[in-house]
Amino acid sequence: MSIDHSKMGRKLFDALCSGEPIGAMTDEHPNMTIEDAYKTSLAFLQSREKENGEHVIGKKIGVTSPAVQNMLGVFQPDFGFLTDVMLSVDGNVHMDCHIAPRAEAEIAFKLKKGLKGPGITGADVIAATEYVQPCFEIVDSRVKDWKIKIQDTIADNASCGVFALGAEKVDPRGLNMAELEVVVEKNGREISRGLGSAVQGAPENAVAWLANTLGEYDIPFEAGEIILSGSLVPLEPVVRGDEMLMTIEGFGACAVAFV
Repeated sequence: MSIDHSKMGRKLFDALCSGEPIGAMTDEHPNMTIEDAYKTSLAFLQSREKENGEHVIGKKIGVTSPAVQNMLGVFQPDFGFLTDVMLSVDGNVHMDCHIAPRAEAEIAFKLKKGLKGPGITGADVIAATEYVQPCFEIVDSRVKDWKIKIQDTIADNASCGVFALGAEKVDPRGLNMAELEVVVEKNGREISRGLGSAVQGAPENAVAWLANTLGEYDIPFEAGEIILSGSLVPLEPVVRGDEMLMTIEGFGACAVAFV
């Protein structure tokens, strides 16, 4: 049975707006391919742009670290788009906009130059970066109970919810990104630690992977975009009233409150 990508993208958009999750798309379409998932993701994005007036300000890579892969049962990276509506400018995450959110600590890259794969390296990413920032991404699945395969999460915009950026803007040149250590606290108690090496060996390598993967679909990174490089620690479920803090020594911090 052929897959109607526009229809599936609309179902995801309706789930986003209503807060009511849908069943796994791979259950309905067992032969769904990565290409089908990507086309569905674009249809989902088009609904957000046309009906919500959102516009793309960046891109994200997800499911990069073994800790996250094992947690979700998804064993290859995925990717999605960031829009202006997804950016939390005040550090507050409004829970009425989410279904089953989980927080992850990452490093965000702000690009000063565009990039387009194939052939992009980690060194190319550093050269194209204006600065990096500590970041919380709040992932959220429009698929019920996070019962996802790689095709489901790609179609669902890589399960992206919202993201928040720390105030510090750090020049990555001269930093050993692989050795940066993040400490994550929840409600004042440390819950996890992780190294930059958790994501594809170093965060810039994860960003290079994404540039090369999107290059296969003729999608570039644009100058000025924000690129999220993937979680350094296991995902942490959150509820209203929780507060999360991530710190990277010598790099900065980011805090979010769930309201």
